[in-house]
Amino acid sequence: MPDTQPALKKSFDVDEVFARLRLAVAPYPRAALFELRDEGFSSPFEQLVACIISIRTYDETMIRVARDLFAVARTPEGVLALSIADIDALILPCTFHENKAIQIYDIARKVVEEFDSELPCDYEVLTSLRGVGPKCANLVLGVACKEPRIGVDIHVHRITNRWGIIVSKSPEGSTPLLEQVLPHEHWIELNELLVPFGKHICTGTLPKCSTCPILEMCAQVGVTKHR
Repeated sequence: MPDTQPALKKSFDVDEVFARLRLAVAPYPRAALFELRDEGFSSPFEQLVACIISIRTYDETMIRVARDLFAVARTPEGVLALSIADIDALILPCTFHENKAIQIYDIARKVVEEFDSELPCDYEVLTSLRGVGPKCANLVLGVACKEPRIGVDIHVHRITNRWGIIVSKSPEGSTPLLEQVLPHEHWIELNELLVPFGKHICTGTLPKCSTCPILEMCAQVGVTKHR
């Protein structure tokens, strides 16, 4: 049933919000790119390939598929030793696997031919690669290269607009606004925290507002029903 939105009780304290988020998401599976990084798949090339696999694919599938591929090929040279059909077979469970197999092969070829087999930590280079958009580029730069970057996916976009700290119609539009309101030290961690938070607590429909640790600082923009 519809719920009346409560008045905002406290101003939005970024440091306090992040501290509460870390505790809130601790029981849940981690964001897949960060999980892969901590398993040792931390190079820019590995992170980019994993991000490509993740597009329109559940994290639970993506992380399994990425591990299967990396068990066979973790470097651009390793990928080029495979055929596109080989890559496709390894990433078969992910969405759009045929197109992604071609994309991964083409990126590996370009990295070997143009960048001496080392994918540079460079936004312009990353976004020049086949099918690589701002989200994957920023995630690679943040997770693999440790540059302060905000990777805005649907969870980050939805939740930060719901909090009321930005007003944006698209993930692409959310990125520059978040860069204006969040301190650099929180940029990389934002995606790491909001992916599990968005999946399990601040969900797209019927968010768990009644038990949310951020409720007293959340404007609940657009929330008409909640648990």
